[in-house]
Amino acid sequence: MSDTRIPDGGSIYGRSVAFPPRVAENGRIAWSEGTQNIRESIRIILLTNPGERLGLSEFGAGLQSLLFEPNTATRHRQLQDRIERALARWEPRINLLAVNVDVDPGDPEAAVVAIEYELVATRSRERLTFNVGMSR
Repeated sequence: MSDTRIPDGGSIYGRSVAFPPRVAENGRIAWSEGTQNIRESIRIILLTNPGERLGLSEFGAGLQSLLFEPNTATRHRQLQDRIERALARWEPRINLLAVNVDVDPGDPEAAVVAIEYELVATRSRERLTFNVGMSR
């Protein structure tokens, strides 16, 4: 008799401590798995500056150095380039499809970043958007 169980997200994409770290309803450390684990991993990569992670000094995207810089097309390209390089290097569970950076229409001192990616294990497409504070 064959095993026809559908694998869970944790067995396909992995598991780790949730980010940000928190306590679950059962009083234990919360864990993250599946597509949520990948989204959290992307966030960790983008929020980490190279040199911050012990034992892995090149890890991270270094986006903080662009914060509060002029909100120009040149800065948007730098932001896009750093995101593309960091995710290509540090998140092997995705194929990056596109990174778009535009001025936030509701805030001229912010940029909107949209990341589109495909999950390697299932080929499903995901999208993640967030704002980055910049200046005029």
